Amino acid sequence: MTPSASGVTSSETLRRSPAEHLEIVAIEVASIAAVYVRSEHGSAKAAGTKSSPTDVVTETDLASESLIRDQLRARCPGSSIVGEEYGATVGANNVRWIVDPIDGTVNFLYGLPVVSISIAATINDVTVAGAVVDMVNGDAYSATLGGGSRCNQQPLRSSTETDVERSLVGTGFAYEASVRAEQAQTLQRLLPACRDIRCMGSAALNLCWVAAGLLDGYFERNIKLYDYAAGELIAREAGAIVTLPTKSGDGLAFAAAPGIAADLRELIS
Repeated sequence: MTPSASGVTSSETLRRSPAEHLEIVAIEVASIAAVYVRSEHGSAKAAGTKSSPTDVVTETDLASESLIRDQLRARCPGSSIVGEEYGATVGANNVRWIVDPIDGTVNFLYGLPVVSISIAATINDVTVAGAVVDMVNGDAYSATLGGGSRCNQQPLRSSTETDVERSLVGTGFAYEASVRAEQAQTLQRLLPACRDIRCMGSAALNLCWVAAGLLDGYFERNIKLYDYAAGELIAREAGAIVTLPTKSGDGLAFAAAPGIAADLRELIS
């Protein structure tokens, strides 16, 4: 049966919406990639660097993205794909996949256990579905636009915290030294004002943890579309307040429980 303009066959459309179908595909493919990446954990080999000498890419990043692309093409032929490692390929329909084959590559290189695979789907450039799979335990966080977010199909809801002083906040650091210096100044303001700060090395998982209420807030500057495309939808659909980097803005990705969002944003801005 031939795909429709959204990349979904007519029989599948009868059973579920295009966004629901794409969510299922994202979960399945990210889960397959997570199994592969897990098998390589602890034996990673660097294949090169990108934006700086500390911005590493491993052979597993490349192999994981190749695997994901093959799986997406098989399930949704004709889709466009944008990946961290191999750039963009343009398809014939209006579905575009945004892929981070390993989010937390430095953690992966060192054998640390905070690593994820992130896959988002857009239709006509609107993000409608996404999945982030935790490499270690296989937990699959996912969402559809307007359909809520889930972990292993159980509904998620962001934290009900209302006081920044009691909030646990996640963040991450850029690879460029000058940006890190600015980030240190932000931490000097925030650290005395909140419960504590965590830097765990996966933007996608940080956003999912905000969705699950495991973090009250998260912010990071200078991250890329493939880092946050799936996670921001998951956080937003769980009720978190989310803002994304813009070309004309400060490059800030931000997600927080509604009760602390305004105060936390003021502290980090």
